[in-house]
Amino acid sequence: MLPRVRDLVEVLYREVPSGVGSKGRMRLGPDDERKLLVKGAAWAVENGLGEPADIERTESGGRIEGADPSLISEKAYERGRAQQGTLGSGNHFLEIQYVDEIYDEAAAQSLGLFADQVTVMIHTGSRGFGHQVCTDFLEVMERAAAKYGIALYDRELACAPVKSPEAKDYLAAMRAAANYAWANRQCIMHWTREAFMKVMSSSPRGLGMSLIYDVAHNIAKVEEHIVAGQKRRLMVHRKGATRAFPPGHPELPQPYRQTGQPVLIPGDMGRASFVLLGTEKAMEETFGSTCHGAGRLLSRHQAIRKAKGRKIWKELEEKGIIVRSAGRETLAEEMSEAYKDISAVVDVVHRAGISRKVARLRPLGVVKG
Repeated sequence: MLPRVRDLVEVLYREVPSGVGSKGRMRLGPDDERKLLVKGAAWAVENGLGEPADIERTESGGRIEGADPSLISEKAYERGRAQQGTLGSGNHFLEIQYVDEIYDEAAAQSLGLFADQVTVMIHTGSRGFGHQVCTDFLEVMERAAAKYGIALYDRELACAPVKSPEAKDYLAAMRAAANYAWANRQCIMHWTREAFMKVMSSSPRGLGMSLIYDVAHNIAKVEEHIVAGQKRRLMVHRKGATRAFPPGHPELPQPYRQTGQPVLIPGDMGRASFVLLGTEKAMEETFGSTCHGAGRLLSRHQAIRKAKGRKIWKELEEKGIIVRSAGRETLAEEMSEAYKDISAVVDVVHRAGISRKVARLRPLGVVKG
């Protein structure tokens, strides 16, 4: 397997478009795009891009009800048409990894993980489509804040009462963007499987390539939580956070009802990523949430300055990690020194009990936007 990593990275780089403004292999017509915004990952599976079993292991079945395509601007539609099935730029990635440490053998087995197993992690979202939805509604929310007498300390904190017409419209548009993101990851996962089939001359079944979980980390969802001893319906906004529901939670798919929700926490491309499980303590203390990643130590500009004169790709290759990127600056922005040590961050959430460690994954090959 290991000698083929370079081949896999090259094929994945060709098959999954990446980088700023990258355009996908598919061109969506207006009717298809509207269907996708309502159906999410199911749209991709219905169009031959994946398997029905993928949907079961995707948060919310790969779609949120209540998406309203009529609220999406023409500019957002325009951006979304060409970007479905693309990785994008910045910290988005497609990474070939291997399981180098197991912390909980029984939990790892329940997720289908074992020592030295090769895995793939995909990190991307709703691309320019979601960005445009946000931009469009930022203006709406600024006006709404003034209308409802909400004082803003920062323009980007613009908001509206959750039951107001403006908030209802935003949530319906945001749900469409979330569904776009689930479809996007589903398409990329399908082409990743095809890339492995091509390079390894085997089927996904023969390779054992099945989805562990797909979970969002920038989303607002209506959920039930206990507040001051009473069950309440809340709008939980996870920005740079990820869901960590405990065993027995009714929203979890059957395979994970007893173990708790798989939690995926990516690190930087030179160190590691982690798989954890959600806990009851997260429900009690953090509204069923945990961290999403390490967090930056350096701004993108600081990282570029620090990387000046260095060959980041070569430094990674000397560590046994093959990397391909759409731009040289991306590798500088995303180098390991730009981020906190993910192992230390994960140890904190593990010790706090808001998610528990199952396995550590080390990078072998990376495709960066």
